Amino acid sequence: MASFSFGAGNAGKLLRIPLYLAGRAATIAIPRSRDLWVFGSAVGLADGGLALERHAAANGERTVWLTGTAAERDDAARRGIRSVAKQSLRGFWLTARARVIVLTHGFGDVNRYAATGGVIVQLWHGIPLKRIGLDAAVTTASPLPVARGAVRWLLGALYRRTQGRIRVLPAASELVRGRLESAFGLDTVRVPVTGEPRTDTLSRGTADERRRTARTRLSALLGTDLSGDAPIVLYAPTWRDGAPDPAPPAGADLAALHALLDETGALLLVRAHHLGGAERRFAGERIRELGSDVAADATPLLPAMDAVVTDYSSLAFDAALVPVPTVFHAPDLDAYRRNRGFYGTYAEVAGNDAARDWAGVAAQLRAVLTDPSARAERVARAEALSRRVHAFRDGRSTERVYRAIRHLVPPTERAS
Repeated sequence: MASFSFGAGNAGKLLRIPLYLAGRAATIAIPRSRDLWVFGSAVGLADGGLALERHAAANGERTVWLTGTAAERDDAARRGIRSVAKQSLRGFWLTARARVIVLTHGFGDVNRYAATGGVIVQLWHGIPLKRIGLDAAVTTASPLPVARGAVRWLLGALYRRTQGRIRVLPAASELVRGRLESAFGLDTVRVPVTGEPRTDTLSRGTADERRRTARTRLSALLGTDLSGDAPIVLYAPTWRDGAPDPAPPAGADLAALHALLDETGALLLVRAHHLGGAERRFAGERIRELGSDVAADATPLLPAMDAVVTDYSSLAFDAALVPVPTVFHAPDLDAYRRNRGFYGTYAEVAGNDAARDWAGVAAQLRAVLTDPSARAERVARAEALSRRVHAFRDGRSTERVYRAIRHLVPPTERAS
């Protein structure tokens, strides 16, 4: 079963209103530190949050990672990062005291009841293709069977008020900036075009160096030597708001997929969304799981891939930066377009030949893995997409975001 849906999440928000009010009263009385930066992320020590924390710490900032699990605490210890449980009294205190609060998903990344005030930085976790935030009706879906209109209005007002705390929301480009402004209800000055810290790893060093590094890291994660040239394919469907994948391969489709993997010697890695469930999983000798329990962040692993298969995931934009050829699988395109919607059109990203079933995926994947001209055409598509959505490809986006934050925290406020 899926582990989260907007309906359940919104029900929780309504029930927690008294706690938010109590937390707000406390943060009014608790003085802010002059130099403390706190970090948190729904996926653990990963993504843009980790990149910014490492950069901030290297520049003398006092940083603390707010953890949600014992595994995150242990990971922080291995990396030499000070950590505190975000749901503890100490986690509340540090969030309330922090001068800078860094998120990657939502305010629950830190102690949600104390995340008011200070410089709140929302790094987000991908360029949106599907509509998000205020642009998606599901964000304010009523969990109640009555007074749905009033509840939706209340949830919308709460969402706008909450997101209005954000002071910095980095954008990858002007195109992406417009989407984020609309989705979060923010003015332009709060959404600087700096590039994303989470993708710096895809631009540093040479392409060969990035591929070797990613394959070495992937080998360690899977316990398998992947340093050779055998093709690796990543299948990463998007999160479907708590619903299962509508069309996992089965029967003849799964058999054909196994045959393709055997023929090409490829390894297929299946990455279910961390908020999703086990229904997306399928097995085979050349199929391995690469869930968030194995790799919290897939972005640094993309240079190891020879192809990506996805539907509506923002991972397609990250893969384009490498660039990795992408095969798009859209079995429920019409329904998804109607119920969730896209920024722009799906064809602008996926082209006009997105596969509608697994037979189509297998055919396109075979071409990418066996036909050099077909592969070159997909790489060219990826490069064109990257030029549209990424203003920077210099590996220095973290530096630009750090400078944007420091601009809001003058040196006179820093501890001596």
